[in-house]
Amino acid sequence: MGFLKEFKEFAIKGNVLDLAVGVIIGAAFGSIVKSLVDDIITPAILTPALKAANLSDLNQLTIPGTAIKYGNFLSQIISFIIVALALFLFIKAINRMKKKEAIAPTVDPAPTKEELLLTDIRDLLRSQQNKPL
Repeated sequence: MGFLKEFKEFAIKGNVLDLAVGVIIGAAFGSIVKSLVDDIITPAILTPALKAANLSDLNQLTIPGTAIKYGNFLSQIISFIIVALALFLFIKAINRMKKKEAIAPTVDPAPTKEELLLTDIRDLLRSQQNKPL
């Protein structure tokens, strides 16, 4: 029974759940970036090159006489650059927020009534010890 309990504790830990959420969001973000690259950016950038080569689709960009589709490769490079840029900007924003939190001065809380009372008692005891009997 110990093995199942350990596995349950491991699977429910925050880090595992955070990783699962990150993977799911990453997959969704990846599909958005793929659509952005395939449907908007690549056609806008490569349409003149495709027209010059008398091609209608990026998948038709191949090295003649081979099955090497460098058009798909170009599309993946653009996707990678966009994802890397988005992650860079996201992490940069998080780091900026962390710096603001670190710079914020910490204010010591005011002493409670109990602490003030104990301080008074301590001071009275000290003053009594310093008096000659």
